[in-house]
Amino acid sequence: MKQIIKDKQLFIRRIFLMCYDMLAVFAASMLALLLRFDFHMENIPDEYINEVWKALPYMLVIMLAVFWSLRLYSSLWSYAGALEMMYVVSACVIDTLLSAAVILVRNWGDMYPVPRSFYILYGLFLLILIMGCRYSYRAIRAIRTMRRNGVYQRNVLIIGAGDAGNQLIKEIKNSRFVKKRVVGVIDDDAAKVGNYIHGTKVVGDRNAILEKAQELHVHEIIVAMPSASPKQMKEILDICKETGCELKRLPGIYQLVNGEVSISKLKDVDVNDLLGREPITVDLESIMGYVSGKIIMVTGGGGSIGSELCRQIAGHHPKQLIIVDIYENTTYDIQNELKAKFPDLDLVVLIASVRNTNRMNYIFETYQPEIIYHAAAHKHVPLMEDSPNEAIKNNVLGTWKIVQAADRYHVKRFVMISTDKAVNPTNIMGASKRICEMIIQTYNRRSKTEYVAVRFGNVLGSNGSVIPLFKKQIERGGPVTVTHPDIVRYFMTIPEAVSLVLQAGAYAKGGEIFVLDMGEPVRILDLAKNLILLSGHKPDEDIPIVFTGLRPGEKLYEEMLMEEEGLQETANNLIHIGKPIEMDEERFLEQLQELKEYVVTEPEDIREWVKRIVPTYHPENGAKA
Repeated sequence: MKQIIKDKQLFIRRIFLMCYDMLAVFAASMLALLLRFDFHMENIPDEYINEVWKALPYMLVIMLAVFWSLRLYSSLWSYAGALEMMYVVSACVIDTLLSAAVILVRNWGDMYPVPRSFYILYGLFLLILIMGCRYSYRAIRAIRTMRRNGVYQRNVLIIGAGDAGNQLIKEIKNSRFVKKRVVGVIDDDAAKVGNYIHGTKVVGDRNAILEKAQELHVHEIIVAMPSASPKQMKEILDICKETGCELKRLPGIYQLVNGEVSISKLKDVDVNDLLGREPITVDLESIMGYVSGKIIMVTGGGGSIGSELCRQIAGHHPKQLIIVDIYENTTYDIQNELKAKFPDLDLVVLIASVRNTNRMNYIFETYQPEIIYHAAAHKHVPLMEDSPNEAIKNNVLGTWKIVQAADRYHVKRFVMISTDKAVNPTNIMGASKRICEMIIQTYNRRSKTEYVAVRFGNVLGSNGSVIPLFKKQIERGGPVTVTHPDIVRYFMTIPEAVSLVLQAGAYAKGGEIFVLDMGEPVRILDLAKNLILLSGHKPDEDIPIVFTGLRPGEKLYEEMLMEEEGLQETANNLIHIGKPIEMDEERFLEQLQELKEYVVTEPEDIREWVKRIVPTYHPENGAKA
């Protein structure tokens, strides 16, 4: 029934348009004669009027035929754009030429049956009347929609007057569902400033952003620069964030290439966009052959790093992927995700503790993993400062047991995830990871298994990192807590870090400590301010920032390399190899055994025992509890 009603409405609209167009032909003919004779009807010769009246039926038929063939009665004029305009112009030109031909043929031998200017004027008036009808319909629909939906609730400033900006403005103006109004455009091209795009003025370059955002009462800024480099994007966003407006951007150049520039493709600007560096890309296809067809095991596979390892490994056709984790909730999530995305993947998910020797032996014996990525660890610095024995039990003894199992069951390669906090550690978590590195290097010399460690800094958005914490604090209205105004950290996204870990695994020959180049360190205070600004608030005005003091075991800055270590280059300039530090391995293994026996007694002085094993561990240099 609805379809019948819809078809009936469409039929009525077409009949209405046809009737209007026939009237337009008549009006254009009369107006052409009137204008030729200065709108003095009495001055128009009778023979001219008679000829137009005689030719009018032919002109009407020609118009209907031309307009129908060019589908001018099938277009949705509420969404009419440049293509429809081109069709209207073409139809009017063709109609004018054919009408002129009919008049001349009818009066063969008479050179001027009507004034020569008649044909041009007729064509112009016809174009004006036809286009005016179509586009006034669109304008009326747009105004009605705006009033009904309250479009003008959000004023938008577009950054970028190129193809992407042009398409975006057009879509915002044409859409009945987008409650936004484009009030201005920003572009650094001086030739574009002052011009208009779909009725919206290019109001200035980037230096005018702050002024125009205030002057035009802008609520939202959209950066339509899909081909901009990360550096250029950062420079623009650094200005935009000071406006207090909500920020959105088009994701990338491929959106423009594929013709996908639209409101639906917009994404919120996040803190990653403000790092201002090129994203780290790794050609995993060329180096992941060592994973394909292999049985891979990931410990801590439900964590931030472990789950991303599973995602990237799963996409490179392992024979079997085994996820081991003690926490069931996050592990369940990654299990469901991988099953949905990789239905053909041979996936095994096991809940187990790496501290359980019998459980680990059973898993190794049953599944015979060939490559292990060891990401299981306690990593929260302040919590481990309060529970140092647990840090040793889980990180050190857990790693030791799984390293021994890898040796016992002839695993080909073992890759351990380490941390920059292992370098000159001031906290028990960092010291425990340094012992793990020492275990890796010791067993590499005693086993056919290739043991390596990969050392990197903080990752954006990982469990326990500052970014999720800051976002929650902002959502609550603040305050945002920063430990110290000068504290800095190295940052990398989780996918970037994991891709480099996988590449380091491909470079492994055994015994290496791979050190990832984390770029320039970032001030945590700057991260906090940027997140507040990106949320549409002003730091210390809308959202206060409070300095809480360094947490137990925390340093102002982290290091990636100890003094004793030198760097060796790899094929990837973002991956370096730290020179192994010489040590008495027999004495180390004795100390390890003593530590194992001692920590289960829940001693109060476990830090003193750790200092004997890790000479670079100086808890006195970290913040006190």
